[in-house]
Amino acid sequence: MAIENTSQSYIKETVASQRKYFQAGNTLDIPFRISALHRLQQAIIKWEKPLTDALWADLHKSYEEAYLTELSIVLGEIKNHISHLKSWAAPKRCHTPIKMFPSRSKIISEPLGVSLIIAPWNYPVQLLLNPLVGAISAGCTAILKPSPYTPNVAHVLEMMIEETFEDKYIAVVQGNRTVNTMLLEERYDIIFFTGSPILGKTVMAAAARNLTPVVLELGGKSPCIVDSSAEITKVARRIAWGKCLNAGQTCIAPDYLLVHQAVKEQLIEALRKEFRSLLGRNPQKSKYFVRIVNERAFDRLVGYLEGAKIVIGGKYDRSERFIEPTVIDNVNPNSPIMQEEIFGPIFPIVTFSTTDEAIAFVNKREKPLALYYFGDEQVAERVLHLTSSGGACINDTIMHIANENMPFGGVGNSGLSSYHGEESFKVFSHYRSVVSTPTWLDIPFRYMPYRLFSLVKKVL
Repeated sequence: MAIENTSQSYIKETVASQRKYFQAGNTLDIPFRISALHRLQQAIIKWEKPLTDALWADLHKSYEEAYLTELSIVLGEIKNHISHLKSWAAPKRCHTPIKMFPSRSKIISEPLGVSLIIAPWNYPVQLLLNPLVGAISAGCTAILKPSPYTPNVAHVLEMMIEETFEDKYIAVVQGNRTVNTMLLEERYDIIFFTGSPILGKTVMAAAARNLTPVVLELGGKSPCIVDSSAEITKVARRIAWGKCLNAGQTCIAPDYLLVHQAVKEQLIEALRKEFRSLLGRNPQKSKYFVRIVNERAFDRLVGYLEGAKIVIGGKYDRSERFIEPTVIDNVNPNSPIMQEEIFGPIFPIVTFSTTDEAIAFVNKREKPLALYYFGDEQVAERVLHLTSSGGACINDTIMHIANENMPFGGVGNSGLSSYHGEESFKVFSHYRSVVSTPTWLDIPFRYMPYRLFSLVKKVL
């Protein structure tokens, strides 16, 4: 299926109509927002089969994985917002110091306005609709840009949104990077982008022209540290699952293995068993193993295998964009595979002899979106204390994203700002400080010529 580029005239008209709709106050009432969240919730339920069918067509993503990693996450986010929106949006009283008597202080939330949400292809439903939940909850309008690399999903999402909302409130635009360029020429009140750090810099540069706030959910090389104290037979399954999920095409996938030399061979054997347990002896026949998104990405990944010491896997089929889970040993830290996010089912191994050596290895590189440590929990706390990452798991992978009560986001090269749960409401909102001062009393000390200043100075 081919996706046609949305015209520049439609983009301009839609931005203008959404700004007019927002400025008229249509999205401000809490009942309106809750109603919109319910409509989105019912739309996802109604369109479940077309969405999951499209995910299979584009990525070979099974119904089970599609529901668990895409639809259920969005539905859970909607439920959380419906339950808590009234309290999140309620004015918050603040303590007012005696020097301001008889004033009162409060903080009120207000929506930023017209939002632009640009989604990637790896989780094309979740990463478009989850930010939308925050935009609706906060009272913003939204222009949604699905990825053209998953065209079936993009088409279904467009039909679902068109059926559910007026485009002066929520609209979908389609197309390639030319459309991205046209979109970024317009002025928004917030831009939410999920993608690579390179494109994130382009988005941020465009936003800077209008001083538009941005949320950048990026990626990076998330290390998976396996220390000598790790229970290898137990943790290998969690590591293998984290890499197999979406065929490693996950922004928080464990990117490379940083393994203590004492347990390397044991880990390799354990991973071999767990890959087989998860996907069978022939992963190409498994309905639970996702394909690489396109030939360009496939060719990039296969290029990493040339001349590599492959100790697990290594098979691939370009006609199906299939690459089986593969582990590479004796990897040079300066090799190409260690310079950019892999975003595929290939696991390079780098060894270390002390935990401090592993910490130094991580700190020499850009801050990752996730960090995974397997081993003693007290040592893990030290590793977390001495490193930085967007999020982290101790003796697990991926699962920190599953708790909607925690913020999710990157740091440094891996992202800017965070969302999920109340953080999603906050990131699409402006918090406005308001002081109310009655007129029945007007203390003269603040006015020129500042009489009794020595007394006032003691109160301040």
